[in-house]
Amino acid sequence: MKIICIGRNYSEHAKELGNEIPEQPVIFMKPDTAVLKGNDFYIPEFSDDVHYELEVVVKISKGGKYIQKEVAHKHYDEISLGIDFTARDLQSELKSKGLPWELAKGFDGSAVVGNFFNKESYDLEGLQFSLLQNKEKVQDGNTKDMIFSIDDIIAFASQYFTLRVGDLIFTGTPKGVGKVNENDVMEAYLKDEKILDIRIL
Repeated sequence: MKIICIGRNYSEHAKELGNEIPEQPVIFMKPDTAVLKGNDFYIPEFSDDVHYELEVVVKISKGGKYIQKEVAHKHYDEISLGIDFTARDLQSELKSKGLPWELAKGFDGSAVVGNFFNKESYDLEGLQFSLLQNKEKVQDGNTKDMIFSIDDIIAFASQYFTLRVGDLIFTGTPKGVGKVNENDVMEAYLKDEKILDIRIL
């Protein structure tokens, strides 16, 4: 299983980090060891500025290569929410040197994934999702604001990577990303249903 992540897929998030609006999906990867086991996230010793990034996550149910956008919807059946934890200080340092981001994005526990639900239960073109930090809403997103749709992403990514059953795609985060602190409680909602409940340690 591989984890494909999309950066800068909401224009307001790109702006808040001072990035240009991309003309094609920005892709980075996380290893399978990045998936958090349990509900406790431990701030890594190498970062003093870990940020949360809430995202809609898609699980590939049918593999393929060079998938056309028109049939991309046939390659996934389930969606969830996930948090892409990012060591922002380390990422900034790496970017300033023109180096890849993997150390800041792919460390153990950096990919939080909730339970998956049948996509037929949701309007994927207008799906509302939100993140609370200590009961205060910090992110409020809707898939209608995506620059690249789920089907766009699958078609684009499959030009470069063969997609396999069980692969996960993190589809990008809306504006409102911020730092986590020890003893924070992070709760993620898909519409009105709680999908994630994570403690920061």
